[in-house]
Amino acid sequence: MVYISDVSLHFGDRTLLDGISFLLNEKERVGLVGRNGAGKSTLLKIISGQINSDTGGIQAPKGYTIGYLKQDLLFEDNLSVMDEVKKCFVEYNALSNEVDQIGVEIGERTDYESDAYHDLLVRMAEINDRLHIISPGNLDAEVEKILKGLGFKVVDFEKRMREFSGGWQMRVELAKLLLTKPNLLMLDEPTNHLDIESIIWLENYLKTYPGIVVIISHDKRFLNNSCNKIIELELGRANIYNGNYNFYLSEKAANRDILMASYANQQKMLAQKEKTINRFMAKATKTSMAQSMQKQLDKVERIEIPQEDTEVFNIKFPKAPHSGRIVIEAQNVSKSFGDKKVLENLNFTLEKGDKIAFVGKNGMGKTTMSKIIVGQLSPTSGQVNYGANVEISYYAQNQAELLDMSKTALQVMEDSAPPEQRSKVRSILGAFLFSGDDSGKKVSVLSGGERARLAMACMVMKPGNLLILDEPTNHLDILSKEILQNAIKTFDGTLIIVSHDREFLEGLTEKVMEFHENGITEYLGDINYFLSKKNYADVREIDQTNGKASVAVNPVKVLDQNELKQIKRKIQYLERDIEEKEKKINDLNLKMSDAQFYLSPDFAKSSAQLKTLQEEHSTLMVTWENLVETLGE
Repeated sequence: MVYISDVSLHFGDRTLLDGISFLLNEKERVGLVGRNGAGKSTLLKIISGQINSDTGGIQAPKGYTIGYLKQDLLFEDNLSVMDEVKKCFVEYNALSNEVDQIGVEIGERTDYESDAYHDLLVRMAEINDRLHIISPGNLDAEVEKILKGLGFKVVDFEKRMREFSGGWQMRVELAKLLLTKPNLLMLDEPTNHLDIESIIWLENYLKTYPGIVVIISHDKRFLNNSCNKIIELELGRANIYNGNYNFYLSEKAANRDILMASYANQQKMLAQKEKTINRFMAKATKTSMAQSMQKQLDKVERIEIPQEDTEVFNIKFPKAPHSGRIVIEAQNVSKSFGDKKVLENLNFTLEKGDKIAFVGKNGMGKTTMSKIIVGQLSPTSGQVNYGANVEISYYAQNQAELLDMSKTALQVMEDSAPPEQRSKVRSILGAFLFSGDDSGKKVSVLSGGERARLAMACMVMKPGNLLILDEPTNHLDILSKEILQNAIKTFDGTLIIVSHDREFLEGLTEKVMEFHENGITEYLGDINYFLSKKNYADVREIDQTNGKASVAVNPVKVLDQNELKQIKRKIQYLERDIEEKEKKINDLNLKMSDAQFYLSPDFAKSSAQLKTLQEEHSTLMVTWENLVETLGE
């Protein structure tokens, strides 16, 4: 049990944390939520002892261990992944040695009734309790289980740390934390560097974690599946809700409705009493009664409506310029970096209006393919063909980091603005919450969330009909993510989105393209359809308003006239393509029906071509059948 008591922190005139107090009970799974800049990461750093608060402190039992997933990592580049992870067993090794020493000392002593002997027995019991929790058992097997769960392959275990990106190094640090099993485990945005499969694994792992877990995350589904308590930081205060994220949302709304009703009733009562007092004051015979009533009224505790942090940015993608029916066509695209093959012989076509999610384990080439499409990388072999009038609008995974740190927000926008948008720069900045003096702030002093908003503002100024978003939700809080999600839903062009956030992807796309070691696989449905087809053990969300588990049922989507029109147009295109494929197949069959053709040198090439045409025809038929079924025809 850990008690956070009256913690306050100020930065100049700004109060970040204002006398925050709460209790963390054993085996609680706590989601720490709030807007960017609310003080969530700062509070975890105070609890872990990295920074000091102005007032208050942390109370925990003696010997209590706290683990914090740091953002600044220091590794020995030449160590293997396995050796780096095994460094985490320092506590286990030290306690094991101490137990051995105490065992020897107890065996040598004869003062069984002394306080010193009793203290040794107590210490031995304390250590054994802790060792029971953190014991890795079969050490190599336990390390392998954790590393595999976080996405590493066995062949990665002996690779040097320097061979991995920052995201994969963060996974190594997370593995070390999970293996050491601190009494209080604190994870700051643990899903940022994980793919969907690893996120689901972590959700299931945390369910049986032996200690307290505190999580900062902007992934709603992860919070719902992992947490049984939510602590919201808002305007310096801590508000506590005993349930998951959905429970917190409903309870917060209900509490505010009750508060607003109580406030309205009290205001009505106060107005009536003040009217009575004023009337009595005008009569000499009732002055004393009026004064008595006024004293009673002064003692009434006034209901106050607390402020809410509801400031949000406004994003709206411009109308997509017209493009041809075929937007892009990837033909046998391969990409290698030295000896490492990332993509091999990828073939796919995007048509106008397609909404596609790129998913898959990290390192499978989602971002690489995105960069090839936008022209930032060249394929090692193969090519990407573009349709008529295709204009690409691209948000890179590290877009916010690419901004010029020496310039102000206004200067960055002016540099990015096409001539026709220059007059709108300040209004667009204002819509993204950079109004007044904020537009003059240098990029170097902006927070991660502010830089992400500025990068999006730059993107919005350049209209495109192919929108490619690579991890656009990094650094955005939950409310900002919902605003971006709604904006994407109204975009009328073609969309490719790379994301591991299941809640964010829900309803955004009609097709999922999974990148894996053997290439790509297409799924004709949204992210939930993909998860069901993959049989991922996605944890059921708990409806904690009534304490019963429930499975969300997706309502039947009612198509509007624009969507019906798009689907009918796609069906027409497909029927034309199917006819063309069937004609080519028939022509080849006729050509190959000649007995002498089997002796021709073109036989092998024609056989392979026929097989490809038949596979393409089969894929087109499946797509056509699904679309016809959607229309109910």
